[in-house]
Amino acid sequence: MTKILLLSDTHSYIDTKILKYASEADEIWHAGDIGDLKVTDALKKLKPIRAVYGNIDDAKARTEFPLDNRFMCEGVDVWITHIGGYPGRYNARIREEIREHPPRLFITGHSHILKVMPDPKLKLLHMNPGAIGKHGFQKVRTMLRFEIDGKEIKNLEVIEFKR
Repeated sequence: MTKILLLSDTHSYIDTKILKYASEADEIWHAGDIGDLKVTDALKKLKPIRAVYGNIDDAKARTEFPLDNRFMCEGVDVWITHIGGYPGRYNARIREEIREHPPRLFITGHSHILKVMPDPKLKLLHMNPGAIGKHGFQKVRTMLRFEIDGKEIKNLEVIEFKR
């Protein structure tokens, strides 16, 4: 079993609350708009991190992290990208690939809107953890934690902080 902390849209913000949750995970996944790499550097000191760069990230972040990160976590095919859309409204850049080779778990960021929803057509689960940073319109900062146990995604929890 692997315990995952999923966050996105930090926009250079990291604090002790985020780090506390990060220390309790086995892996940290970041769905882009990292901002200053001090965020991922702090997270890396605690646990392994898998991340992608987002539209606000600079050349340093784009050198360190890919646009798309597709990998296996136990028995689950995972695809993380910052701007990917959601079921019924996938981004044109990835639309064909996701239809032809859907992952089991599709993770995006960008919207600052927390969203977890299945795509029954493609038999995948979409997650967007919302935004945990303080930049943007959101009134509540959010991130997700969950477990992957073999082929099962379970024990999903929404973590919320006031802005």
